[in-house]
Amino acid sequence: VVNYSPLYVERELRHQILDSGTTIMVVPDVKVMHSRVAAVASEAGLKTVIVCPMRGILPWLKGILFQLFKRKDQAVFSADDGLHLKFSRLIEGAGRPKPVVIDAERDIAVLQYTGGTTGVPKGAMLTHANLTANAAQVITHVGCLRPEDERVLGVLPLFHVFAMTNVMNIPISLGAEIILVPRFNLPDLLATIAREKPTIFPGVPTIYTAINNASGVTKDGLASLRLCISGGAPLPAEVRHTFEALSGCKLVEGYGLSETSPVLTANPPLGIIKDGSVGTAVPGTVLEIRDLADPHRMVALGEKGEVCARGPQVMTGYWQRPEDTASVMTADGFFKSGDIG
Repeated sequence: VVNYSPLYVERELRHQILDSGTTIMVVPDVKVMHSRVAAVASEAGLKTVIVCPMRGILPWLKGILFQLFKRKDQAVFSADDGLHLKFSRLIEGAGRPKPVVIDAERDIAVLQYTGGTTGVPKGAMLTHANLTANAAQVITHVGCLRPEDERVLGVLPLFHVFAMTNVMNIPISLGAEIILVPRFNLPDLLATIAREKPTIFPGVPTIYTAINNASGVTKDGLASLRLCISGGAPLPAEVRHTFEALSGCKLVEGYGLSETSPVLTANPPLGIIKDGSVGTAVPGTVLEIRDLADPHRMVALGEKGEVCARGPQVMTGYWQRPEDTASVMTADGFFKSGDIG
């Protein structure tokens, strides 16, 4: 699987399709997204574009309204052009797919592309073992999750590695219910919390800040929440304190990267949370602060250096980029994060 952002422009789509070797793309029948994919499909080498109806993933009434009033926003395409395939056609067949035998430690499950902040976006090769290990690490580290009894609120986009693990993979591992919200809209989000009563809420600091600043938010309206997890950006201490006082719920911060599936550290909700800290390493993870000039030497206590990590969640490397892989992996198996600690 290769995750794509629906906000990608044609240039970004073209690069990632060509770089990853994507041959099948799944898109909603929304004109603004489909048109970008259609524009690059031929030159990028796409063989099939599976088109899914937005109406089918909306609640019944909203689906009807979308069909009636958003017709101009729907993609127009031919299902007989050799490129497009309707999702309904895909699932109507009576195929009997053969079980696929995988080597969990070697076979790639996801190509998770980096943000490209230090150059061209690269595909981090995450194996089945990487992803299942990271889910198990977080579940063990948190220590208070209840299998088959949690309800996880998913407002973050699943193409992002933080949401992929915390909103999708961990709930699946727990047998938890996933409550998906199409996009972040504060009134809708608060109404969903009050109506669906989620127990776990992964988010980013801007969402918790918006809730803190919203009028009319009460502890009763957030009473179902047992644990909130912040990632994606540093969590200001005042945001955490205000949210915890408002909700009566623990808000913990974690740290990780696309290359580490992503979670490396997290504050334990049952332990002491220190302001400005991203917590302790999740089980099975070794973190070291190493010298910037000599990545094989740990720095002295109190000295700054590069955060380096080793563990079962660390990628096997960058897709078809052996030189880039060699530049971030040490001889003793540590991943050089590029972050200073």
